[in-house]
Amino acid sequence: MVAGLSGCSASASADAPAGGPAAELRLGYFDNVTHAPALVGLEKGFLQDSLGDTELTAQAFAAGPAVIEALSAGAIDAAYVGPNPAVNTFVQSAGASARVVAGAASGGAALVVRPGIDTPADLAGTTLATPQLGNTQDVALRAWLGTEGFETDTTGGGDVRITPTENAQTLALFQSGEIDGAWLPEPWVSRLVIEAGAEVLVDEASLWPEGAFPTTVLLVGSDFLRDHPDTVRALLAGHTASVAWLDGHADEAGAVINARLAADTGKPLPGAVIERALGAVRFTTDPLAGTFPTLLRAGVDAGTAKQGNLDGLFDLSLLNAVLAESGADPVSAAGLGAE
Repeated sequence: MVAGLSGCSASASADAPAGGPAAELRLGYFDNVTHAPALVGLEKGFLQDSLGDTELTAQAFAAGPAVIEALSAGAIDAAYVGPNPAVNTFVQSAGASARVVAGAASGGAALVVRPGIDTPADLAGTTLATPQLGNTQDVALRAWLGTEGFETDTTGGGDVRITPTENAQTLALFQSGEIDGAWLPEPWVSRLVIEAGAEVLVDEASLWPEGAFPTTVLLVGSDFLRDHPDTVRALLAGHTASVAWLDGHADEAGAVINARLAADTGKPLPGAVIERALGAVRFTTDPLAGTFPTLLRAGVDAGTAKQGNLDGLFDLSLLNAVLAESGADPVSAAGLGAE
């Protein structure tokens, strides 16, 4: 998929005059409930309406590292992605690759396991899945296992074996008994619980002060942000409209999200699954920037990230300008960038 997108990288967005609106904006996202601002923004037209004459091209991905590959290759211009892949690309590029311009979702991630695993000690010798090596849930699992005294490595060895696996395959493997559990985002937590009889061993919210941790942020390539700030501001206007709609239409959100999921995957979620999943996620434009040094340390300790400086990771100035227009409070970059 990345190779195919890379072949289209010399698009109209690259040809548009620097400083003016881009002719095209290519956006990545996941078909996850934690990416509902993207799903709703696409389904209800908030994003395209705000972008005006800029053509929006959207592409669904399976996990964060794949999105970062596409962004780095110039195949997409912006993406909804987990915080750890955003941190990794920033650190690996010495701050040159991309900027977090907004938050999107908090919460909605957990470790689910088969019945009979009742305590962390019961995980010794088990096999657990995550969406992809180095993605946000992969790092969270490895970090948490470390605090529980387990050793893991990035090749699937250690006291607990971790096998990065595409989410739909994780469900099938869990149902067949080939894995013992997984650390996943919504709706996959709810799918394993409702469809496969899994039990929640760790809700990630329990590991953070007041349960607040970022699950999804909006990331924009640095060159695109520099060359087309008006287009990024328009994208943020659509994004904030999508978040506001989700906050004000909880009774309708499941149906709209399901409509987009059905269009992308050919199959909507069962009503009980999407209801449970939405109950675990909070949608917000605040990226919770103060948590990112902790996320970086977790990635370094897990062996999936390099130590680095996060100064400049955030550029929230355009978001705060959009929020000011509606009378909303600004969000903080926690000293890690412009606001």
